[in-house]
Amino acid sequence: MFLEAVSAGFPSPADDYMEDRLDLNDHLVRNPAATFFVRVTGDSMIEAGIHSADILVVDRSLNPKDGNIVIAVIDGELTVKRLRTQKTKVYLHPENKNYKPIEITSEMSFEVWGVVTNVIHSLV
Repeated sequence: MFLEAVSAGFPSPADDYMEDRLDLNDHLVRNPAATFFVRVTGDSMIEAGIHSADILVVDRSLNPKDGNIVIAVIDGELTVKRLRTQKTKVYLHPENKNYKPIEITSEMSFEVWGVVTNVIHSLV
């Protein structure tokens, strides 16, 4: 069961009814056949609000664009970074000043697996 809406200000006593069930797939998954979930390890994306142990919702049907946060495979290793394109160059930018951007070169095996659409982050 879930509340239809919750006020960030003062609660309204008129809103004391409950809806049926809440299916997070209805809210987080646009294309079920192309969507998968991954758990984050590491801290390279903390300034984007992505922390270790968070769960990312990733849609493989979306075309990655400059500025998207993506799951990429570089030389067989999965990583989550912000995709940046500059003219003919491609970079994967961490969102943590302690890490340097990765320039994708022709010597690397590189593929964007999907675009991150949502982050599931526990507050406890």
